[in-house]
Amino acid sequence: MLTYREALLTIFQRADFERGDRPPYSERVYRLSRVEELLQQLGDPHRAYPSVHIAGTKGKGSVTAMVDAILRAAGLRTGMYTSPHLHTFRERIRLDGEPIPEEDVARLVERMQPILDARPEVTVFEIMTALAMWYYAQERIEYGVFEVGMGGRLDATNVLRPMVSVITSISKDHTKVLGDTIEAIAREKAGIIKHGVPVVSAPQRPEALGVIEETSGEREAPLTLVTRDWHWRLLGSDLDGQRLTVYRRGHEARPEYPELHIPLLGTHQLENACVAVAAVESLREQGVSVTREAVARGLARVLWPGRMELLGRVPLVMVDGAHNPYSMRQLLASARRYLPYRRLHAIFGAGYTHVPDELLAILLPKADCLYVTQAHHPKAAPPAELQAMVSALGSEAHPCAHVGEALSQAMDVAAEDDLILVTGSLFIVAEARSAWAAMEGLPPYPSDPPGVY
Repeated sequence: MLTYREALLTIFQRADFERGDRPPYSERVYRLSRVEELLQQLGDPHRAYPSVHIAGTKGKGSVTAMVDAILRAAGLRTGMYTSPHLHTFRERIRLDGEPIPEEDVARLVERMQPILDARPEVTVFEIMTALAMWYYAQERIEYGVFEVGMGGRLDATNVLRPMVSVITSISKDHTKVLGDTIEAIAREKAGIIKHGVPVVSAPQRPEALGVIEETSGEREAPLTLVTRDWHWRLLGSDLDGQRLTVYRRGHEARPEYPELHIPLLGTHQLENACVAVAAVESLREQGVSVTREAVARGLARVLWPGRMELLGRVPLVMVDGAHNPYSMRQLLASARRYLPYRRLHAIFGAGYTHVPDELLAILLPKADCLYVTQAHHPKAAPPAELQAMVSALGSEAHPCAHVGEALSQAMDVAAEDDLILVTGSLFIVAEARSAWAAMEGLPPYPSDPPGVY
């Protein structure tokens, strides 16, 4: 029997486009037929249950978590597949909200090994996707909720034929792979739209919406658009979350959902909640048994760490994985809107693939003090290089060897009414969460054996 460590080594010895260089987004590299052949040898597990498929640039993980939480609140057995993880690989593959156990990873990878040995070209993400789909079939889930890894058209998850396809907000990200225009990126995201399968879209820029409307029309896929067919209105917020009403067009006086609560902060999470409700309403229209009370219960319980997540309150300590210009602007605007703080102490780290100079140009004008640091990731920019970028922008930064050092320095100087914000990548966020847990004497987060990635 493989150990958990050996199973992870078996997976991560393959080509890993998430942690290494990403080649151009083409059929030559990202081949859905390769995933379909792998799944066929596993008995086509992705056809054993209905699913929801979610793509987008910003918010797709949050919407995935919201839809999954709603379905679980309705008493349904669910599988939720997301990426990347914060602390352990097992977070990516969840059954009824709980990470896949180590022993199940080891057992399934051992059974897959002869198939994988015969297919050396299968990538890390393709193995993970097949593993999740196979695990869910064995566990007899009733619904799968799958987040796209990158893009959509050629993503390994696009072997699904879901009950509803969801596209969250589209902005520029992974431009060297997906294209350097909103329209080009939207074409890749819209690649998840299937013939005759309903589509739910978040509000989009005109050039992205045009692509989604065109693709939906060509594939005869009914399109529901948030802000045209469904709307939301903020009712109020505090540090524990926010309340909103959600309603169909023309139903503002008698909304379908008069008051919902989400324990997540940020204007973007209101949009995400409305998208999730619209997706679940599409499922309801297709006969899925989810009451509106279950929708409210699910949203009230949703967990999605690392996104405007408050770790401490005196001073305020927040972590958020904003890693593209759109996300950074949204984060800073939401922080000012939702949090009562005087000075902003920013801790920043990012990978080369996430245009750190552009992110710093957005962050610097809002920060009273900036610390630059580096996650334990092969593509992370060293603090000295980030400091040079800050200098080129006419400002100063304090370089720190690791996230824990930056957090400790910020805590030493921050006043009670200040905000310490850790951002730039989810890898930085994960290390900040672990450092905070150690500082506060909290139990450590689950982790994977060293050296497996």
